[in-house]
Amino acid sequence: MTRSAAPARVTLGALAGVVGFLAFVEFTSGVLQGYYTPMLTDIARHLGIHDADVNWLEGTQLMLSALVVPAFAKLGDMIGHKRMLLISTAVTAAASLVLPFTDSFAIFLAGWALMGFYVVWLPLEIALIFSRARRMSGRSTITARASGMLVAALESGAIIGALAGGALIDALPLWMVLLVPSVMIIVCFFVVLFGVNESPEPTGGTFDTVGVILVSLALIAFTGGLSLLRLNGPSDPLSWLVTLLGIALLVPFVVWELRCADPLIDVRMFRSPALGPVFLTAGLFGVSVLGAQAPLSTFARTDPGVYGYGLGTTGFATSLIIGVYLIAMITGALAYPQLARRITPRLTLVIAAVLVGVGFLLFLPLHASYAQVLGNMVIVGIGSGALVAALPAAAASAAPATQTGVATGLTNSVKTVGGAIASCVFGIALLSHAADAGATAGSFAGYVTVWVVCGVTALVSAALLLLFVPKQAFSDPQPAAAVEPVA
Repeated sequence: MTRSAAPARVTLGALAGVVGFLAFVEFTSGVLQGYYTPMLTDIARHLGIHDADVNWLEGTQLMLSALVVPAFAKLGDMIGHKRMLLISTAVTAAASLVLPFTDSFAIFLAGWALMGFYVVWLPLEIALIFSRARRMSGRSTITARASGMLVAALESGAIIGALAGGALIDALPLWMVLLVPSVMIIVCFFVVLFGVNESPEPTGGTFDTVGVILVSLALIAFTGGLSLLRLNGPSDPLSWLVTLLGIALLVPFVVWELRCADPLIDVRMFRSPALGPVFLTAGLFGVSVLGAQAPLSTFARTDPGVYGYGLGTTGFATSLIIGVYLIAMITGALAYPQLARRITPRLTLVIAAVLVGVGFLLFLPLHASYAQVLGNMVIVGIGSGALVAALPAAAASAAPATQTGVATGLTNSVKTVGGAIASCVFGIALLSHAADAGATAGSFAGYVTVWVVCGVTALVSAALLLLFVPKQAFSDPQPAAAVEPVA
C-alpha cells in the first residue's frame, strides 16, 4: 500500500502548480460565463433587438464551439494541449475586443461567436492533467479531484463575474463594462504561456482535414436550418429540409471516420457502453446548463407589473441570483469526487442529473417570487456543478489512452450542440405569442417550455446513466485505500 501511495503523492505535488495556473484559466472562463448574463437585456436594448433574439448570441457561440472543440482537442492530443490552449486564448481575447466598440448586431454576433473558443479550455486542461497522471495509480481519482478544483475555480469566477457585471452595468456605460473581460483574457494568455508546461508524449499523427470539413458542413447546415426555423417559423418546409440535410450530412462524416486511420473523432467511442451514455448525457445536460442561461436572465429582468410575470429585478439583483446558483455549482463540483468515492461515480452522476431535473420542474409551480427562484436555482446548481466536473473526468477515465483529449472534448462538443439546439428552440418558444407580452419581453408560455424541456431532458439523462452505464464505470481498478494519501 505504501509503495503504491508514494508515487501518487509525489506526482500530485508536481501537478499542484499546473493545476493552480490552470485554475486561473478556469477562473477567467467563469468570469466570461457569468459576467454578461445580468446585462443581456441591456445588450439587447443597445443592439435594438428583442429579448428572444438574445438566444442568437448563445446559439451561434455554442455552435462555433461545437466545431472548434473536436478539432482543438484532437490537435491537443497530436501536438500538445498547452499549444492549443494558447491559440484558443488568443482568439478569445481578440474577439472580446470587438464587443465594446460596435452597435451593429451582425458584428457583435460575430465577435460573440468567436469568443466561444474559450469552451475548449476545460477539456484541454483535463486532458493535460490526465496525461501527466497517466503513470500514477489512482489516476481517475486524481483527475476527478483536479477536475472538481478547476470547476470550483470556474464557478468562483462566474460568481465574481456575475456580481461585477451586475454592479457595473448599473453604474457605467455599456462599452466600458464590455471592455473589462478583455483585460482578464489577455492576462490569462500570459499565465498559460509562462506558467504551464506542455503535456508529455503528444501522440503525433496526421490531422483529419476531410473529417473537419465534413462535420463542419453538417453542423453549419443543421444550425442554418434551426436559424431559418426561428426566422420563418416551424411551418416553413425549407427550414426543416435544411435542418434534415445537416443531420443527413453526418452519414458521410461517420463513414469517413470509420475508414480513416487517424480520425478526427473515433466514432467507435459512441458505441462504448461507458462513453456512449456519457456523451448522450452531456448533450442533454447542455440543454439546461447552456440553453437556459439567457431565458432565466431575461425572465428575472421582466417587469411583472407590466407583463404579469417575471421578477422585475435590476442588473445587480439578477447577478445575485446567478451568484447563489454558482455557489451551489461549486458545492456540487467539490462534493462530486467525495461522493463518487463512496457510492461509485455512476450513481453520483445519476443523482446529479435528477437534481437538475427536479430543480427545473419546480419552476412550474414556484416562479412568482425571488425566494422561490433562488430555491430552484440552488437545487439545479448543485446537480449542474457535479455534472460539469464529472462528465469530462468520466470520459477521460473511460477513453483509450491516445484519445483522452478527444473524449473530454467530445463531452463539451456534444454539450454545446445540445445547448445550441435548445437555444434555438427556446428562442422560437419565447417568440410565440410574444405580442401578448409586449414589444420586447418573451412570452410566459415560452418560459414554461424552457422549464419543462430542461427538467425532462435532465431526468432522461439520469435514466441513461442508470440503465446503460456499467456499474463500475469511471472507477479506478485498485482499492481506494491505495490512493487515500492523495487527500
